[in-house]
Amino acid sequence: MKLFVIEGGTSVAPDSVFEIGPAAPTREDVKAEAARRVRQSGYEDWRIRQFVTGVAMPVALRYLQMQISFVAEALSRLERIPDDFRSDTYWPSL
Repeated sequence: MKLFVIEGGTSVAPDSVFEIGPAAPTREDVKAEAARRVRQSGYEDWRIRQFVTGVAMPVALRYLQMQISFVAEALSRLERIPDDFRSDTYWPSL
């Protein structure tokens, strides 16, 4: 026989497990995705190489980093960040 506990007007079995869906995306999630994309582009390697050797990184790579930052800022400012914010449709590519 199962015992039920009434909490807040609902019947809850003490040993039951509730599945909670994924949380809504946060600004930190968007920033992490942007950082992942910048890292994947090789931007940091080129930035360090430019600092050490003085040879400028490709303009396209600097422009890509700027675009990724812009998208991250725009997505972060939305009232509700889309669940599929990691989709390539939102982000620029080389």
